Amino acid sequence: MRIGVVDVGSNTIRLLLAKVEGPELVPLEKERVRLALGAEIERTGVVSDVSIAAAAKAVGKLCDLARRGGAEMLDVFVTAPGRQSGNADQLLDALVRASSHSVRVLSKEEEGRFAYAGAVATADVALPGTIAVCDVGGASTEVAVGDPGSAPSWIESVDLGSVRLTARVDGQEAARAEASNAFSALVPPKVEAALAVGGSARAARRLVGPWLGAGELAEALRLAETKSEQTISRRYGVHRTRARILPAGLVLLAEVQQRLGVPLHVCDGGIREGAVLATVAELAA
Repeated sequence: MRIGVVDVGSNTIRLLLAKVEGPELVPLEKERVRLALGAEIERTGVVSDVSIAAAAKAVGKLCDLARRGGAEMLDVFVTAPGRQSGNADQLLDALVRASSHSVRVLSKEEEGRFAYAGAVATADVALPGTIAVCDVGGASTEVAVGDPGSAPSWIESVDLGSVRLTARVDGQEAARAEASNAFSALVPPKVEAALAVGGSARAARRLVGPWLGAGELAEALRLAETKSEQTISRRYGVHRTRARILPAGLVLLAEVQQRLGVPLHVCDGGIREGAVLATVAELAA
């Protein structure tokens, strides 16, 4: 069965069209539209009419693409913008009309659970008995802990991501202070290994490799701070929009890594892969 997932996030709207063959999740098509809803919400508290129209157009396009690709099931959801925007109802109404499909707002717990499942399914390293999955998004950060053979037993979310942090403060020291304050109450259980998903983690992998310990994250942040966005984009293949918010994303990854006490291994999968697996599990129940 082909399953399409359209994920309306704070920085990007993404499509994943995939199928599951036995234990393997097979991506068939991926597409994205960059639209920084989180920065607008951080500045004004709402999503403007212009941005609502742009988001609706993007979602309609991606849903049509999924249907043309043979999607038999379609899941359309909104992450942090649906929880944080003062006019989320208007955004959802526009997305429903554009997609001709129901649209739901993911809870923090669902977001953490999907990211966890997607990371475990796509991890290319052996996983011990207790792991953490970190998902730094545009407007929130989720951390989930558990046994990789089952659902996470501990999930926490912090309402700060790379887009919001970039819009909120200026400079590395201010970003570090803001992140430290936001994560002050985060005390995760002890883990043996950790996985990282999301755009900031994948960009960091391009700069310093898939293992993000304190040293690697410090080096990645040095590069992101001292090189121009154009240089980061050209030399490392990071999109210019991502390069602009990358320093903030790295600060958040470093904050989580320090609190977990183990390096983060970057995975290709995440929330959308987890949503596909959840649909498959529901159909099989």
